[in-house]
Amino acid sequence: MWEKSRGLNALYGSGDGVERVVACVHSVTSDLYFRDNLLNAHGGRQPGKPLAGLRILDVGCGGGLLTEPLGRLGADVLGIDPVADSIGTAEVHAWHDPDLRGNVRYRANTLEELSEKGGQGAGQFDAVVASEVVEHLADLETFTLCCNQVLKPGGSLFITTINKTKLSYALAIVAAEEVLRIVPSGTHDWDKFVSPVELERLLESNGFHVESIRGMLYNPLSGAWSWTESTRINYALHAGDQAASAFSLSSVAMVTLRL
Repeated sequence: MWEKSRGLNALYGSGDGVERVVACVHSVTSDLYFRDNLLNAHGGRQPGKPLAGLRILDVGCGGGLLTEPLGRLGADVLGIDPVADSIGTAEVHAWHDPDLRGNVRYRANTLEELSEKGGQGAGQFDAVVASEVVEHLADLETFTLCCNQVLKPGGSLFITTINKTKLSYALAIVAAEEVLRIVPSGTHDWDKFVSPVELERLLESNGFHVESIRGMLYNPLSGAWSWTESTRINYALHAGDQAASAFSLSSVAMVTLRL
């Protein structure tokens, strides 16, 4: 299922264009989209640690750029990645922050291994997050099934990814890889990009109910991301368990982004 060669998330703290872009994505999604939707789905938590008491799985965690912010918000987070070097980078970085040692863990695993029947990850998590991951997968069907298996009843799935449009090809591949060189050439394969409609159809055929989809827009001049009504390039998606539709977040208002 996993394309080990992508290598993007292994970067942490290098200061190059890749790290800055990925860090911005994770700032948007962890501090706002994931946080606000989790709070609405699972209720308020202790002050200063709004995600305390929630178990979250960060799939394709790389160097921990998303795992750590979620941990600082109080969640018990497990970051997994099949690339051992990435996990090593994440562990070293987290070791320097004593506030993370009690609730952030890493494991060099695939999602399939974690979700195996009788495995330690089956039915254990309140939420699964996959930020900038699905556009690198060879088998989205297996990914979806595995996400369902590791979630508790009523759990949430959060995805950020790239739409499959001519505009996304022009910006994410031609501009970002070949012209501006924000990310290395070959990072993305347009054939693996997935539209919101296609992803929603796949999720809903595998036990999920899509609660919200929101467009995201990157400004390479300011280095900032913002929400947008258009999903033609990047978008964020939240899905819940079909059997727990009471957790619907369709009326949740998004906050203004400040990066």
